[in-house]
Amino acid sequence: MPFKRPSRLSELPPYLFVEIDRKKRAAAAAGRDVIDLGVGDPDRPTFDFIIERANRAIREPRNHRYPHDAGVPAFRETAAAWFKRRFDVALDPAGEILTLIGSKEGLGHLPLATVEPGRACLIPRPGYPVYHAATLFAGGIPHAMPLRADRGWLPDLAAIPPAVLDRMALMFINYPNNPIGATATLDFFREAVALAMQHDFVIAHDAAYSEIYFDTPPPSILQIEGARDVAVEFHSLSKTFNMTGWRLGFAVGNAEVLAALARVKNNVDSGAFNAIQEAGVEAMERIEGEEVQVLRAMYRRRRDRFVEGLRRAGFSVTPPAATFFVWTPTPDGMDSMDCSARMIEEQSVVAVPGIGFGEEGEGYVRFSLTSEESRLIEAAERLQRIRW
Repeated sequence: MPFKRPSRLSELPPYLFVEIDRKKRAAAAAGRDVIDLGVGDPDRPTFDFIIERANRAIREPRNHRYPHDAGVPAFRETAAAWFKRRFDVALDPAGEILTLIGSKEGLGHLPLATVEPGRACLIPRPGYPVYHAATLFAGGIPHAMPLRADRGWLPDLAAIPPAVLDRMALMFINYPNNPIGATATLDFFREAVALAMQHDFVIAHDAAYSEIYFDTPPPSILQIEGARDVAVEFHSLSKTFNMTGWRLGFAVGNAEVLAALARVKNNVDSGAFNAIQEAGVEAMERIEGEEVQVLRAMYRRRRDRFVEGLRRAGFSVTPPAATFFVWTPTPDGMDSMDCSARMIEEQSVVAVPGIGFGEEGEGYVRFSLTSEESRLIEAAERLQRIRW
């Protein structure tokens, strides 16, 4: 009997990058020098002081057993202390912080903890595809929340249909934003919290890029009065410390929502390796240190040089306020898949077509700044040779 995939998988949007990946592999196989600015994975190694702490922790037999269910207390306490310093918000490490195997894992499991089948979930688009997929897996009904340049890439909450609000269980928001690089204001968070309190739904704020910024430090939704009654916020060590492969993050906010998320996790995973959490303690204790400041300055230099080169190549690009992504309209309104394909075929430069982040991403492409500055400059120079 042939295997038949469950319907939940067929409901996922098609993987639109297959053709781009095929072209990238073909270019590499042909011996061409491919500059891959598609994947958002830091190119610099994890800081030495984190590796050294992990090296000590991994040799401790006590860390070879199952991890703490909600996370190593010292990690949660260190995260709480940072949150107080950074946002002036006091959190209870025992109930208002939950350790995650990276923020993606927590975001993926959250709808299972908060959404009854058939209830509505608001998904920002363009947006991180995990929000949509996780909603479908939980039996929720995704509704697009368009992000537009003329609104500063903030959703128009007043435009949400009343019928959707009546069935709402969860709203995802993401600032600093992937793929756009935009940030949010406290006024927007205040409006979102008021709406959630009025219509009794949960807000999930994905703040994985909160520490990769270039000017004003982005705020937390938990700075808004009453936010802890309706919101949880997700943080990650991946980008701030070049730790994407380590898989360590945490969620903060509403204790009941976090307890529900913890119950899901207790049934499907065993938590983050304790030794990695000890390394995370070292990282969070030094988050205001020179290393992170140097990292931000590096991304700023890369952003500025690459944006300058993109403009010379004919792109009408606005520098991002945060993250290590550059989101730009395609030249002359070109289709995003066609634009990405031409960049690979003609100049061996890889970018992500905006349509991959939802229909609202059409007409844009996303570049990653996670390559050496010299490679970014070379990529921009190559793009200047294309006649759009």
